[in-house]
Amino acid sequence: MLQGRIIKIISNQSTIEFEGKQVIARPRGKMKLEKSPLVGDLVEFEQIDDTYRIHRILDRKNQLLRPAIANVDQALIVTSLKDPDYSCHLLNRLIFLVAIAGVEPVICITKSDLLNKDNDIFEDLKHYKDAGYKMVFTHPGSDDNELKEVLDGKVSVLCGQSGAGKSSLLNRLDPSFKLNTQEISKALGRGKHTTRYCELHHVANGLVADTPGFSSLDFTRLDTSHLDRLILDFKPYLDTCRFKDCLHINEPDCGIKQALEDGKINPSIYEDYKQIMSEKRR
Repeated sequence: MLQGRIIKIISNQSTIEFEGKQVIARPRGKMKLEKSPLVGDLVEFEQIDDTYRIHRILDRKNQLLRPAIANVDQALIVTSLKDPDYSCHLLNRLIFLVAIAGVEPVICITKSDLLNKDNDIFEDLKHYKDAGYKMVFTHPGSDDNELKEVLDGKVSVLCGQSGAGKSSLLNRLDPSFKLNTQEISKALGRGKHTTRYCELHHVANGLVADTPGFSSLDFTRLDTSHLDRLILDFKPYLDTCRFKDCLHINEPDCGIKQALEDGKINPSIYEDYKQIMSEKRR
């Protein structure tokens, strides 16, 4: 039985990469009753005459629901500082989403050359670096060496708001991609969707998925019971609450809320955490 990784799925046809080549395979009949293949899946398959059939999907270490992809090492949360404008709340929710899925968030700041260095946004971004989140900056004309080091040997997914520059970033790292890019829609103030399906590309000695952009996230069906333990801002203070099951919202003697009052926690991170937990309790 052959083994490989799915790098693209269109309809029920999976492009599998193995031993330096690519083939297109379909799931065998019984698989239709089991879990569906995802981009990033490691699979066992075989050749039957001139066709290939997927027999088994190997165990996944993690998976994201949107974008639909499995076995990801890190998520590059591509965050534009302008056109579309920077949103700390969208950034926070994307950090939460990938952390819940067991994926390391990496903040990738684009279009940083469009703002003056004394802009308040850079002070806000300092909160994330101080908390321990990995952050890289990129813009047209930058050498992107730091970004290439982050991607080296990893399976990464690019996620973020439409128009933030995901496809442009991949084009810059490897011009042979020639991925579709579009101008920001000035009337709507947001980008138009340019990527229609999820696909893994070889970039900087790693694999990177360019995925359809999105700007809203639904946490109502996700398990957020341990979200507080996934937020780097909270980690130093988690064991300082009076109650072990503290939700850090209305409980007395809460170490998280005290750290927030002391200016040790990013206020927007706490605000979005509190909002999500409140949504879940409705």
